[in-house]
Amino acid sequence: MKRINPDTESDPVQASWSLPRGRLLRRALRSDPTLEYEVYVPTTGAVGAPVLVSVHGMSRSVSAAQAAALVPACERHGVTLLAPSFHGESHADYQRLGREGRGQRADLFLHRCLQELTSLTGGDASQIRLFGHSGGAQFAHRYLMAYPHRVVSAVVVAAGWYTLPDPALKFPFGIQSNRRLPGVLFDSEAYLGVPVTVLVGALDTQSFRLRSDDRVTSQQGANRVERARTWVAAMQAQAAAHSVVSRVDLVEIPEVGHAFADLCHQGKLIERTFHALFDAPFIETDAFTAMAPVAATGRGLEVETAGRAW
Repeated sequence: MKRINPDTESDPVQASWSLPRGRLLRRALRSDPTLEYEVYVPTTGAVGAPVLVSVHGMSRSVSAAQAAALVPACERHGVTLLAPSFHGESHADYQRLGREGRGQRADLFLHRCLQELTSLTGGDASQIRLFGHSGGAQFAHRYLMAYPHRVVSAVVVAAGWYTLPDPALKFPFGIQSNRRLPGVLFDSEAYLGVPVTVLVGALDTQSFRLRSDDRVTSQQGANRVERARTWVAAMQAQAAAHSVVSRVDLVEIPEVGHAFADLCHQGKLIERTFHALFDAPFIETDAFTAMAPVAATGRGLEVETAGRAW
């Protein structure tokens, strides 16, 4: 069968041939090779497969590991995975979507990645499921509040702090517009319609890499558990004020803290995520153990630049 050259052809049925299936790839963005993302197209998926966007935390070196942990479940459920890499000073403010004067716009970078994914797979990446851990959870909940029409559902894991649904507070503390984030307006009735599952380890009460200024602490609490409870309660209260049923839930995972690996091993984070986003049943399989067949068959992370694997 003929392979499609995505630079010269655009057959939507065959476009998935422009990305190899069953391999986690790191790619440079065509329109700006200094920007990268990771992508996985499952062998079980079809054109139009759902898209899961995974956003890494402040330890950006673990971006590939976080994406790889999601790969086995994506393969099982026929889900395409996209993981943008917000590296360096260019996206220093990515957790807050990238305000002017603080690097590039992180939200617009994600849009460019999704547009490229559409061109490479022939699918529709305009509607996404969204997952983020730690700093990635900060981006995830703010993105869904800013772009609710793009997000089908979201899982927000252990954010350090939150944007409260308070129109009296300027973004990123609340939803009052900020001139440093032009074009972003918050529609509370729209984002209240997005199903959101907030996950946090019950032992995530340490201050490691936690914003601890007096303003955030007084508004939201002293640790990630308290802050998750505050945000969920605020979102539920806003839903009640609008006379709509709240679609935000909180799950405190027992006997686990903040580390991504511990959340996966002991807290069944991957299973919980796919249950929330895709209504998949819990599978009592360690996410990292499940990665072994992928590595064993040579389908680990590969680097692709300008369409060539290195």
